[in-house]
Amino acid sequence: MNPPRRFALLFGAQFLGFGAMLPFLPAILAEGGLTPEQVGTVLAAGAMVRLVAGPLSGRLADQVADMRRLLAFTCLLAALAAVGFGLLAGFALLLAVQLLHSAAAAPIIPLSDSQAAGAVRAGGFDYARVRAWGSITFIIGAVAAGQATEWAGPRAVAWILAGAMVLTALSALALPPPGPRRAAPRGGLWAPLREPLFRRVLLVSALIQASHAAYYAFSTLHWQAAGLSAGFIGVLWGVGVVAEVLLFLRGGRLVDRLGLRALVAIAAGAGVLRWGLTAVTADPIALLLLQTLHAATFGVMHLAAMRAMVRLPAELSGRAQTLLSAGVSATMGVVMWLSGQVFAALGGLVFLSMAAMCAAALLALLAWQRD
Repeated sequence: MNPPRRFALLFGAQFLGFGAMLPFLPAILAEGGLTPEQVGTVLAAGAMVRLVAGPLSGRLADQVADMRRLLAFTCLLAALAAVGFGLLAGFALLLAVQLLHSAAAAPIIPLSDSQAAGAVRAGGFDYARVRAWGSITFIIGAVAAGQATEWAGPRAVAWILAGAMVLTALSALALPPPGPRRAAPRGGLWAPLREPLFRRVLLVSALIQASHAAYYAFSTLHWQAAGLSAGFIGVLWGVGVVAEVLLFLRGGRLVDRLGLRALVAIAAGAGVLRWGLTAVTADPIALLLLQTLHAATFGVMHLAAMRAMVRLPAELSGRAQTLLSAGVSATMGVVMWLSGQVFAALGGLVFLSMAAMCAAALLALLAWQRD
């Protein structure tokens, strides 16, 4: 099996599990006897653990000789925690399971991207086309989890996650072996912040990716209040992911022709347009068109960040990926909390604040010097 197929299997396996778990974790916790307040506490605790575990694993990844084994270990630990979601109940036990799962799962995506960046750096393959399989299996996982929930209840989703994590571990071990290190790891955990390129990409990624916070948390409630059916809202979400998949499958060559700053400008500009219009319209046709911009606001920014990661020194790869992931997650968490306050007061106008974040990214872009 050639390297692109091995990485496609790696991304496909992990996003199959994450796509299954993400929509249904609150339902699993509720079935385990947790109150809504306890569900919120458990989810928040997991987010805090991920902010610490991700960067620490990145530091460790830059020190180990073979990152594949570290990635496989974290996947198996995540699979073990997933079993806990399927078997245990009660606040204390499920909180412990969530803490374990969050610590184990936090490094999986950034370490996978770090491995892929190394392969791309060596002239291996088109990252966008390979990463598309993760988006495709995310949809499959969500659909499969919905069917499993109807047949056997929410806890059945935990077994999908566990199986996907085991498959991800096997896929990690099947990746091409790492090449010889060109330089010993230098600096501490925060060493990537000394790189001007990393600081710039961290800032604009945090602004643009976290501008999705109101969408992830409140778009369904907003559209339901506007009179849209649950079925149509599901279609809207699907259109966004399909647009992302098409970008990864078909847009790689176009993206390669554009410079890093052009990619960021496209993502930020699309965000200003998408969120600005989402704030003021609930017209079904308009929303369908706006949802196609997910390919730009999420997909283009993700590809831009990966392009920047490839250009960083190889010995910083693990720390850079995990710090980037942690920075985006931290910003997303803060913005999501603030969005709740704004949504309660102003409803759909919360999306104007998301448009403002993308406008701020455009201003940050103006300060860049040409690389």
